[in-house]
Parts: sequence; C-alpha cells; structure tokens
Amino acid sequence: MSLRYIVLLILPPNPKRCLFLLVLAGGLLLSACGRGRRVLEVVYITAPQVVLRDRVAPVYNKVGLARNGERVEVLDRERRFVKVRTSSGAEGWIEQRYTITQQVFDQLQKLAGDNRNDPVQAPGITRNETNLHLEPVRDSEHLYQLNQGAKLFILKRATTEKEPAAPPGTQSNKEAPQPVMEDWWLVRDAEGHTGWVLARMMDLDVPLDVAQYAEGRRIQAFFVLDEVRDGDQKIPEYLVLLSEPKDGMPFDYNQVRVFTWNLRRHRYETAYRERKLKGSFPVTVSHESFDKEGTLPIFVLKVRDASGNLVDRKYKLNTPIVRRVLMPGEEPPKPVAPRRARRRRRRR
Repeated sequence: MSLRYIVLLILPPNPKRCLFLLVLAGGLLLSACGRGRRVLEVVYITAPQVVLRDRVAPVYNKVGLARNGERVEVLDRERRFVKVRTSSGAEGWIEQRYTITQQVFDQLQKLAGDNRNDPVQAPGITRNETNLHLEPVRDSEHLYQLNQGAKLFILKRATTEKEPAAPPGTQSNKEAPQPVMEDWWLVRDAEGHTGWVLARMMDLDVPLDVAQYAEGRRIQAFFVLDEVRDGDQKIPEYLVLLSEPKDGMPFDYNQVRVFTWNLRRHRYETAYRERKLKGSFPVTVSHESFDKEGTLPIFVLKVRDASGNLVDRKYKLNTPIVRRVLMPGEEPPKPVAPRRARRRRRRR
C-alpha cells in the first residue's frame, strides 16, 4: 500500500470515506498478492472449452472459461485438479485431464514446423468432431480439436495397429489373431495446426465427376494437372491415385489414373492408367518446358522398383497423351509384347 493511502486512513474520521478507503486498500493488497503468486508451470487447454470453478467440490460457482489451445498458468494442485490463471486474469480450478504440458505443446509445434513445406496430397473434410494427435495412435497426446465439416489438407499417410496382438501363449489351441490395422492422415488445418487424424474420421473432398470412376477402389489423393476450355467453362484435368478399399496396405497407392476432358463428348475419359504400383507419398505436380511441345504439366511418383528401392518416376501430360519422362540415369522400360502376339507364340 502506498504512503498516500496510509496518511488518508489516519485522517479525522469520516465513516463513508473510511469505508471506501478500507475497501480500496484491501483490493490493492489482494491484487498484489495475486500478481506475486508463484507459477508452477504453463499448460494448454485440450477441450473445446473448460469451466473455471471457484473450489474443488461437487457444488461450485463458475468463475470463468478457458478455451481450446489457450495457454494458462498453473498456480496450485489438488488431486485431479489444477488451479489456473488465464491470460485475462481469471483464476479457477479445472480437471488436469483437459491440459497438456509445455513439452507436448513444443512437440506439436515441431511437428508443424517439420512438415510446413510438404506438398498437399488432397483436401479433406472431417466427418465428426476429432482431435489432432501428436502421433498416429489413438491414445497419443492431442491439443487442438476440429469441428465437424472442418477443411483440412492431407500431407502424409501412416498405418498402425488399432489394438496390439495378444501375447504368445494367451490363445490356447487357437491361432493368434492378426492385428487390426488402421490408416491415419497427417493433416494441416486452415490455421496451420498440424497433427494426425484417424482416416475414417474424414473424407477426401473429391469432385463427384471424378469420384464416380473409382470403380470400388479408394481414392488416396488427387491433383489438378491442367485446365481446358469448353465453351465458357474451364474444365480441370486430374491425376488420381487409388488403392485397395481397406486399411493397413503396405503402400500409399497402387494405381494411377489421369482423367482428361473430351471436348467433343463433353465428358471425362481415362487418358492414362498404370496398375500394380507400390507408391508412396509425396507426389509432386508442376510444369516443365519440353522444346517444341512447350511447357507441359508434369507429375513425379515415388514407387518401389523390383529391388524394393524407392525411386522417382516422371510423367508429362500433353492432352490427351501421357508419357514417361526418363530421369537422369534411368533406362527406358523394356517393351512388352502385345497379348495377341504372345498367344500366337504359345500355340506354335
């Protein structure tokens, strides 16, 4: 308390004035005590919003709110609860399970930084409310929660066990069951938050004109390669990557299709298809100059060769033709005899 207020309190009595000064002095002392309270640690809120309680008891008063991702200071602990102070100065008790530590927050920041420049493989939309996890595991730490219908950008895929297989010896007279695998997507939201999302919790935002040609397969990624003008409209032409319609596959995709627009029939047609690939993300799409052909769209796939090595394959699109472009040091593929010719040879 300042010397000014001490002098005022010892002036000749005035009931109303004295009462006012006493209340003011008490408030200043409490405020000073609050500012000087030792901060135990800093944590972050993982729930959409959390009510701040005035006490740890079944019956309590609401004294404030803390929201998802907010940084709060821990002032005290009691069993499963922590007393926190928000950036606005509100103080209250919350359940500790709704928080993560500074260390986990830093790990999430590092995950976002490490993948900041990764090329987007496809846009997606969440089916339900879901969390952005630190790792592609159900019980891994998380911070940010996404609303239903949130738009995301897919960066990578991972596959992990949903439940660990039973240890040896626990299955008497029966074969040990195969582990159940599930796919995860590493995604980035519109605000730049990055984390892992269970694949079944979101859908790829694939245009219906292209999705109808999936033929029972799962579309894993898609890209706009080029645009052609049909009347007053600009029609995109697509590169689409597909896989088996189940989780846990040992590759990100095993089939590639390029859809170009037929100007006479005004519809999409398959300009190129390649099967039996063992492809991995990321796929990159750009443009490159090819002398007389001019600047053309290109795409580069990462696939496993016969030796199991991950190699790059480049392709160019000169609508409606797609051709391989040899990489430095790459040998041209061996020609394959037509099916009819092979049958004639067998008959002879």
